[in-house]
Amino acid sequence: MILSDKWIREQAQKNGMIEPFVESQKREGMISYGLSSYGYDARCSPEFKIFTNVNNAIVDPKEFSPSSFVDRETDVCIIPPNSFALARTVEYFRIPRDVLVVCLGKSTYARCGIIVNVTPLEPEWEGHVTLEFSNTTPLPAKIYANEGVCQFLFFKGDQPCEVSYRDRAGKYMGQTGVTLPKL
Repeated sequence: MILSDKWIREQAQKNGMIEPFVESQKREGMISYGLSSYGYDARCSPEFKIFTNVNNAIVDPKEFSPSSFVDRETDVCIIPPNSFALARTVEYFRIPRDVLVVCLGKSTYARCGIIVNVTPLEPEWEGHVTLEFSNTTPLPAKIYANEGVCQFLFFKGDQPCEVSYRDRAGKYMGQTGVTLPKL
C-alpha cells in the first residue's frame, strides 16, 4: 500500500524519518520540493562528483577508482554531454522496518533528458541518499542544488520484514555525503 502525506508527515515529525522536513511543496521560481500527496520530493545538495575520463580509468564496481570523478561544490552542476554525476540529498532518511521506499526522477529533469536513478531505500536503512544523474543528451546539462530532483514513494509491507538492512549490517548504512560504490 502506498502511504499518504498524512503518514509521511507524522513519521517525519515524530520519528525523524526525513530531516530536514519540508511540510508542503515549495516551488517559487525553483524546481519543487517537499511533501506531496503520496510522496516526498527531495533536494539535491551542492556536493557533486562529476564523471571524468582524464585518468583513463575503467569503471569497475568491484574496484572502483575515485579518480573517475572530479569533486565540485556548487549551486549549479554542469554535467557534460552523455556523461554522469553523483550527488546526495539534502535530506537524511530513516526508513521504518515495515516500509520500502522507491525513487522516481522528477518530470522537469526527465523532459530535459536527465535521468535520476536511485536504488530502493530498504527497511531500516538510514542516511543521505546518493543520487545518480545521467545526461543522455549531446549537450551540457544543469542540475540545481537545493531544489527538487526526485520523488520518494513510501510503501508499507503487509508485515515487518524478517531481516532488515540494519540487521544485515548493509554497507551503505548511515552514509553521509556522496558515497561511491563499495564491495
